Amino acid sequence: MMDIIDKRDRAALFRTRLNQAMTESGLSQSALATRIGVDRSTVSQLLSGDGARLPNAHVVGSCASALKVSADWLLALSERPESAADLLATSLAMSEAPRALVDEQIFTWHQEAKGYKIRHVPATLPDMLKTREMLEWEYAPHLGRTSDQAIGASRDRLDWMQNSGSDYEIAFPISELQAFITASGYYEGLSQDVRRAQINYLLDIHARLYPRLRIYLFDAHKLFSAPVTIFGPLLTSVYLGQYYVTFRDSERISAFTDHFDTLVRESVVSARDFGGFVSEFAARIPD
Repeated sequence: MMDIIDKRDRAALFRTRLNQAMTESGLSQSALATRIGVDRSTVSQLLSGDGARLPNAHVVGSCASALKVSADWLLALSERPESAADLLATSLAMSEAPRALVDEQIFTWHQEAKGYKIRHVPATLPDMLKTREMLEWEYAPHLGRTSDQAIGASRDRLDWMQNSGSDYEIAFPISELQAFITASGYYEGLSQDVRRAQINYLLDIHARLYPRLRIYLFDAHKLFSAPVTIFGPLLTSVYLGQYYVTFRDSERISAFTDHFDTLVRESVVSARDFGGFVSEFAARIPD
C-alpha cells in the first residue's frame, strides 16, 4: 500500500516525473503541447511552480498517453512507470508449443534458470527421463525424419540438468504411472518390452541423480495440476497443448510455487520412496 503523500509533495513529484518522462521520450515542451492539444505555456506551467495544485484528469491522462507512461506513476500513486497494458504484456506471454522434442524455447528457459530449483508437472511421463524407444513410440509420427535429432535434444537436456547445478523436482499423478504400467489410456498399445525398459531406465536415473532429482507422485482424485514448469523465481510456464502461457511477475510465480509445494506436501509417494514403489508397482507388467 502506498503511503499517504501531502498534496504539495505529490504536486512536486508530478512535476519531477513529468520532466523525467519528457527527457526519456525526447519530447520538447512544444511537442508535448501539440500531442495533448494545449498551449506551450500550459506545459511550461505544469513543469514549473511550487504550488500544491495538480492538473485535471484529462491533462494527466493525455500526458501519460503521449509519454507512454502510467498516469498513476505521474501522480505518485504507483512506483511503476509502465502502463497497465505494458505491465501485463511483460508479465504474461504466449508462445507456440510444438508437438516435438526439439523445443528451443523450453531449453532457453532452462538455461536462464541455471542454478535455481526447477519444479515440473509433466503432461505425461517426463520427456527427458524417457528411453529412446519410448520417445520414438510417442513422437516419431509427428517428427518423421527429425526424430533422431529430437531424441538427441532430449538426451542433451538430461545431460544439461546433471551439470547445471539446478535441483529438479518432478510431481505427477500416480494414475499416470498406473496407466503406463497397464498400457491403458494414453499408453494403449505400448509393448511390454518398451514399458519394462522404460521402468528400468527411470529407476536407474532416479538412483543416480537423487537427491538432486526428486520425483513425487500425487493423487489426482484429491489434487489436480495442469502441466506446468516453474523456473526458480524467474518464470512459470503452463502447457496448454498448442501454446505455453508464461508468467514473469513474482506474485504469480509465488502462487504456482505454492501450488507445486502443496503437490509435494500431499504426495502419496515421496521422492525418497519413489524407487522402491516403482519397483514394486512394475511387477504388475506381465511376462
